[in-house]
Amino acid sequence: MYPEKYIRNALVAATAVLFVGTTVLPGRETTDLIDSTSSDSVATAPAATGEVATTTNAALAALSSVVRPLSHPQALATAFRSYFAFKVAHPDQVKKPYLYFVDYGLPSTTPRGYVFDMSSLKVVDGPFAVAHGRGSSTSKYGIPTRFSNRLGSAATSLGLYLTSATYAFRGVASGHSYRSIGMRLLGVSSGFNDNAFARKVVAHGAPYVTADKAGRSEGCPAMEPSRAKRLLPELSDGGMVFLFAPDQRWLERDPWVAAGN
Repeated sequence: MYPEKYIRNALVAATAVLFVGTTVLPGRETTDLIDSTSSDSVATAPAATGEVATTTNAALAALSSVVRPLSHPQALATAFRSYFAFKVAHPDQVKKPYLYFVDYGLPSTTPRGYVFDMSSLKVVDGPFAVAHGRGSSTSKYGIPTRFSNRLGSAATSLGLYLTSATYAFRGVASGHSYRSIGMRLLGVSSGFNDNAFARKVVAHGAPYVTADKAGRSEGCPAMEPSRAKRLLPELSDGGMVFLFAPDQRWLERDPWVAAGN
């Protein structure tokens, strides 16, 4: 169990409860939606402001030409609008300018992760391989098609996250234990990833992620161990993470995606 101070950090302002569960990309897997109450609630996202539109357009102008391929033409715009909408609403919580972006509409054999400096509007690192949850796909490699906020799902949860502290991560891969750096994540997309803290979904290094492909995690956006050691201390304690996929239900209902529109 996490220390009490991390649990307090996970409670990012009380809100109304939204229905959550599993989402599926159109035309692929089908499953019933599961109603659930989130453990880590967040403030309701405000309407978009002129500041959000201005900063989003500036970021797109600076970065869109160097971030390729993308699974959807609005992938980057959605991430940037959500990031700036949250930053405008909670400037005291966004203490660092870094955004870790993953396009899960791309296969795990395609580098699909980036870290951006949203202040200088530069790519800090990327593209690089990133793992998705084993509950999000039936094969070891490929495109994840199922996303869930449910405890025990082992699936990736889409949306916006605030980063918390780093710690000594321990995992098991192919029957062998390993150690790496980990970074705790607080899901702020109410109804879609706000169980992440309770699920122990974190960013970490993993031996099953290499330069050109990634195996599956328990829902964590895991990266190469050497990259994690370099990037996660910079991202921790006030950076942000955005996990994207061309999932229509999520795009229509995520509060921060809606706030940026």
